[in-house]
Amino acid sequence: MPGKTYDAVIVGAGVIGTAVGYYLTKRGIRDVLILDKGYVSCGATGRCGAGVRQQWGLEMNCRLAKMSVDMFAGLSDELGEDIEFEQSGYLVLAYDDDTVELYRKNLKLQNSLGIPARLVTPAEAREIVPVLNIEGLVAATHCQTDGHANPFKTNFAYAHAAVREGCELHTFETVTAIETDVKGVRAVATDKGRYETRTVVNCAGGHAAEVGKLAGLKLDCFPERHQILVTEPYERLFDPMVISFVHHLYCQQVVHGAFIMGLGMPEAPGFNDDSGWEFIEAMARAVTSLLPILAGVRVIRQWAGLYTKTPDAQPILGEHPDLPGFYNAVGFSGHGFMIAPATASLTAEAIACGCTPELIAPLDAKRFERGDLVLEPNVV
Repeated sequence: MPGKTYDAVIVGAGVIGTAVGYYLTKRGIRDVLILDKGYVSCGATGRCGAGVRQQWGLEMNCRLAKMSVDMFAGLSDELGEDIEFEQSGYLVLAYDDDTVELYRKNLKLQNSLGIPARLVTPAEAREIVPVLNIEGLVAATHCQTDGHANPFKTNFAYAHAAVREGCELHTFETVTAIETDVKGVRAVATDKGRYETRTVVNCAGGHAAEVGKLAGLKLDCFPERHQILVTEPYERLFDPMVISFVHHLYCQQVVHGAFIMGLGMPEAPGFNDDSGWEFIEAMARAVTSLLPILAGVRVIRQWAGLYTKTPDAQPILGEHPDLPGFYNAVGFSGHGFMIAPATASLTAEAIACGCTPELIAPLDAKRFERGDLVLEPNVV
């Protein structure tokens, strides 16, 4: 209803935005409006690989990931819709001794936090993924409780639950201005109306910096294309997500038999979401060097989505220091889906309690200006 006052207005109806809306309602804040200039899952969520891993090198990331995995495990029951979460594991490959030593260090951290990852030999890696080419492989790490979910079903499950709990969801409505006064956020204007609120949550993905600009803020994040493909369904070959930082790729066979795979390629910042032959040729070369049996599998579809990158490839979370009432949950740099439950829940906690949870305090929007980058070694 144009002109209505809301406790919070969320910009973006991807998995982060709809989850923030849901978790706000669980904290008793039900007068919430979720806005999207497109539709639910039209952005990064609907184009992501939807892997969920806990194998990180920073304690903060390990904690966020483990918290999310624990939440994912019960999410289908909690939200009342099957999100197809499968704990089929992640196998992360290492091709030199330095990487193995880094992984050993990471494993100590992960194990201390209750993440059951382990180091495996090339032979053991091949037992886990029988079709894996282990030539040149020195070792790998494996965590069986990592997994994968359906991004569309997860996003819609959060959206449906948020609406059931009292949120309003407006799609195809574009934010045109964010009004402020001496107290902070005052209202949100769109192409269809104006809504008074003292709380705005920026969950706009690749358009996060644009939303920040509407509020007079400069956010250090930018969109960058990432390409993915999906194959025809195939006989069951392996369960875990296979990751190689050397090959810049990930590949997983999902529950319906298809393979989903992505490849990191040099990209200029921008909103280009085309996917072309250069990608599919590079993807084919890389994945068949690791998994030769896939050479004969037919590609059904390829597409591109936008990572929202930051200078340290870590998200921007919490209330902006320069504008009371303006919260960010953006800049996930390709890892938003896997930590969506935790970050959305903590964002809702920050709004409801009026203070930033300690776990996400280092991820404030001003850290880049201070030079306090949060660097993570395990990024693909």
